[in-house]
Amino acid sequence: MKKPQRHPSEVAEIVAIQALSFVAGEPERLGLFLSESGIGPETLRSAAKDPQFLVSVLDFVLRDDETVQAFAASSQLHPTTIAAARQALGDPRTERDIP
Repeated sequence: MKKPQRHPSEVAEIVAIQALSFVAGEPERLGLFLSESGIGPETLRSAAKDPQFLVSVLDFVLRDDETVQAFAASSQLHPTTIAAARQALGDPRTERDIP
């Protein structure tokens, strides 16, 4: 049976939620993210429903090569996939496939 095709923005949201889980998995990294984003831990779950918040999660991961590499390894994604997810979320009209 053929696997159903997902829209690039849907795949991008999945990658961003994985990134959020990765960030939340390390207290120091999570603290830095929360401090920079201005949200509290109690609103994290509801914020994850906002595509712009997910963009900020990917921006946080992508700004540091070490963090990108660590997330890529933990999620078994290529770093270019993470960057493509960021681009797809930042431009909802994007129709390109995410690797």
